[in-house]
Amino acid sequence: MSKFKKKKSGELPAISTASLPDIVFMLLFFFMVATVMRDSTLMVANTLPAADQIQKLDKKDRIMYIYAGKPSSRYIDKYGAAARIQLNDKFATVEEVGAFILAERASKRQELQNVLTTALKVDGETKMGLVSDIKQELRKVNALKINYTTRVGDYRQNIN
Repeated sequence: MSKFKKKKSGELPAISTASLPDIVFMLLFFFMVATVMRDSTLMVANTLPAADQIQKLDKKDRIMYIYAGKPSSRYIDKYGAAARIQLNDKFATVEEVGAFILAERASKRQELQNVLTTALKVDGETKMGLVSDIKQELRKVNALKINYTTRVGDYRQNIN
C-alpha cells in the first residue's frame, strides 16, 4: 500500500497574470470602437423648435451642419448677443457659407458630392432673416437639399 501525504501548508497557488495584458487590450479596443467623437463644439445657443412630423436622416456622412443662434454665455462678451452663424468650430458671416459648402463638398468622395444634404440647426429664437440669408447663399452654390433639424414635440410650443 502507498502512503498518503497530507499538505502541511494551506497556501493558495499564485494567480497567473499572463492573460492580464490581453484583457486590458480587449477593453481598450472596445472603448476605441464604441466611443463617438464629437464633430464640433457648440458655440451658439441651440434650443431647437418642436415638430410633430419628423423623419430621421440615415447616413450622417452625407450631412453638412450649419448652426445659427445667439452665442452661448461664454462667447457673449467677445461676439455680442446678436444671432451668429457657426460653421464647424468657428463663427462665420453669411458670405462665408458658400465657401464652407464648397470646401465640404471637395472633402467628400466623388460619388457623395451630389447627394449631400445641408442641415440647418437653428435656435428657436433666431430671426428668420438670418435663415433666409443662409438659404440665399446655399442657392448660389447650388446646395438645394436642405434639412431643418428639430426636436420631437408639439409644434404649438413654438408659438409665443
